[in-house]
Amino acid sequence: MDAEISPAEVYELLDDEDVRIVDIRPEAQFERGHVPGSECIPFHALADRIDELDGADRIVTVCPEGKSSVQAARLIASYEGVPDDARVESMEGGLRAWERELESSDAPDEDGETASDAPF
Repeated sequence: MDAEISPAEVYELLDDEDVRIVDIRPEAQFERGHVPGSECIPFHALADRIDELDGADRIVTVCPEGKSSVQAARLIASYEGVPDDARVESMEGGLRAWERELESSDAPDEDGETASDAPF
């Protein structure tokens, strides 16, 4: 794992097609709300589905509080299918920090809605 990345930095990366944002929560939680453009690979399934990240140049892991995503980022970084020069980061503070930082700024999401309308 390279580092932790702030929610504001993740927000700046949302339009970057080279970044994979991996939400490690269960599918039901993901469906209730998630970082725009993120994909759900639940932590319990990560070892079995890690090959879906083959060749990714930059990966950011996301969880509710930013603790489990650190472990997920370490697991992903150790995977041989991820290039040695790939950046693997965890979103600092998780979705709770995302809500605090971005909802208070009323940043628009991918649908043009303000982040304060986010369901999580």
